[in-house]
Amino acid sequence: MPGLFVSFMRTGVPLVAGWLLTLAVRAGVEIDSVTATGAVTVGLTLAYYLVFRLLELLGERARGGTFLQGLAGVLLGWARPPQYPTVPGLAPVDSGPYAGNG
Repeated sequence: MPGLFVSFMRTGVPLVAGWLLTLAVRAGVEIDSVTATGAVTVGLTLAYYLVFRLLELLGERARGGTFLQGLAGVLLGWARPPQYPTVPGLAPVDSGPYAGNG
């Protein structure tokens, strides 16, 4: 499940950051229908991603869940979850000297 949180944050943070940057450019932002629509769009996008990523993870863990995993993956734009290569000599992030100190 740690991979789910990381992938969710890697999608959510850029969306929120882009929205905040858009607001900053418009200095003196009023909450109008355009701003509200932008916020709702970001929220719905995050919810969509989270739901189908969870279904994908459930498919990985379920016996015979390859159909569920594949369907969720296709609805996310790619049939398989991302695989990040291991770099030789580079320690994983969660095993450093500050792991668990947050």
